Amino acid sequence: MRAVVYHRYGPPEVLRIEEVPRPSPQPDEILVRVRATTVNRADCATRDANRKSGPAVSLLGRLVSGLRAPRKRVLGSELAGEVAELGSAVADFSIGDRVFANTGFSFGAHAEFACVPESGRVARMPAGATFEEAAAVTDGFLNASWCLRLGEAGPGKKVLVYGASGAIGTAGVQLARHLGARVAAVCNTKNLELVRSLGADEVLDYTRGEDFTQTGELYDIVFDAVGKHSFKRSKGSLARGGRYLATDGLRNLVLAMWTSRFGDKKVIFKLPPRYTKQDVELLKELMEAGSYRAVVDRIYPMDDVIEATKYVETEQKTGSVVMTVA
Repeated sequence: MRAVVYHRYGPPEVLRIEEVPRPSPQPDEILVRVRATTVNRADCATRDANRKSGPAVSLLGRLVSGLRAPRKRVLGSELAGEVAELGSAVADFSIGDRVFANTGFSFGAHAEFACVPESGRVARMPAGATFEEAAAVTDGFLNASWCLRLGEAGPGKKVLVYGASGAIGTAGVQLARHLGARVAAVCNTKNLELVRSLGADEVLDYTRGEDFTQTGELYDIVFDAVGKHSFKRSKGSLARGGRYLATDGLRNLVLAMWTSRFGDKKVIFKLPPRYTKQDVELLKELMEAGSYRAVVDRIYPMDDVIEATKYVETEQKTGSVVMTVA
């Protein structure tokens, strides 16, 4: 089968299309013929050995993914496709079922076929969704739901989503609204109407100098969906008992431990995140009910994976970047 493979850490140009052995499902796995996948920031950070985050994070990343060279040569964590083969113990799926899934740091989705545990983060595709839409939703949803759950978002809460037009940000806006919170969002000019349409009650345009830390407004939750803000800058905009939700950064891990003991404003950053099959089933239900939708920026064929990756690394994408697999 064809797959996107990388044999060493480095820039997007280390990615290659190669013929690799087709995987065989274990007794508890399904083999999915992948029709669509995505290129996301986890793919980019892993491929580059987290160099942009500094030497300490890069070393930690290499200890996980391979010190000198990557252990898993095929990236990609989001996928949608059709069940092509069943493991001997699989009971809940049938050959031909249209499914969507998230493999996490097991990766493997940038290929024509991928194996997924039946008990893993996999479900039948939402009715009416295309492969491209179904592939684009799991990563943002899982990240946002984990953070908002820890932050106790809900009715009566005021939530600000910083970086509201990315994959996690668009998920955060929709989920916070679904949970009954009042939602403010920060994004750039081109995405103002999109973010409003996702459920934001108020939208701030950072490209026009609209800074939520200068408005005097207080929020119960500040959700940094892109890792470009900080607790220090957000603290003055948090109400008493407020929570700053982080999506990455070793510094936030330290701050989470410190603020859990001192002060009434908390940094919430818990590792490892716990994503479940039930989370994907909930996502399916929300999409079918019209309460959640995919946001797809661009669609590339798998042969253009380098161009897709370079676009993701501009950090200017809206929602998700999808890659189709012929």
